[in-house]
Amino acid sequence: MTQHLTIDIYSDVMCPWCLIGYGQLTKALAELEGEIAAEIRWRPFELNPQMPLEGEEQEAHLQRKYGRPAEEGARLRGQMKAIAESAGVSLSYEGEGEGEAPPAMMWNTRACHKLLAFALEEAGPQVQTQLKLALFRAHFNQRRNLGDRSVLLDIAASVGLHREAAKAALDDPDLEARVLAEEAQAWDMNISGVPAMIVANKFLIPGAQGPEVYVNALRRVAEKTRAGAV
Repeated sequence: MTQHLTIDIYSDVMCPWCLIGYGQLTKALAELEGEIAAEIRWRPFELNPQMPLEGEEQEAHLQRKYGRPAEEGARLRGQMKAIAESAGVSLSYEGEGEGEAPPAMMWNTRACHKLLAFALEEAGPQVQTQLKLALFRAHFNQRRNLGDRSVLLDIAASVGLHREAAKAALDDPDLEARVLAEEAQAWDMNISGVPAMIVANKFLIPGAQGPEVYVNALRRVAEKTRAGAV
């Protein structure tokens, strides 16, 4: 009999390791098909909550934040892209045309998290995951401006969410308060980096792990939850 588990992923759209971790988790769940099935829910974590709405050029931001030289940044990005490909996801720009690629940027993601919370409440975890992946794609592969409300609303509509309802969600102070409360809860659970996955509401898997790590961890959680149900 297939055992069902919930997996709450604390994540930020700007985080390449979050996309990589999801790719690795997807591989693990494919290996566990028929044994374990998961309901994935995305929870908010802002890596740069003070980021201005106009954003910041990615390399300048990383140099300022971590103090590393541009050469090291380029080397690390190359490594991440290779790891992403092995996880079945992409961090590469995929724009069309002969023009120069737009600059890679970092954006304020508060509105993204509000839309994701709205998607979960309004349409459920599957549509929320579709929205999360569409936001990842818009950021990493298309380099769209995720600080632009019209861009966010277009993305929301592309996964079947009602545009006017999504617009109202972005303006909802109660929804923003819930997002901030979930972020505070993450810190209370000693989550200081992402991705961080909470399985069955209490077992933490930190960081982007390999598929085999997720397979083993999910099997251990399944065993513990079965034992607790006896």
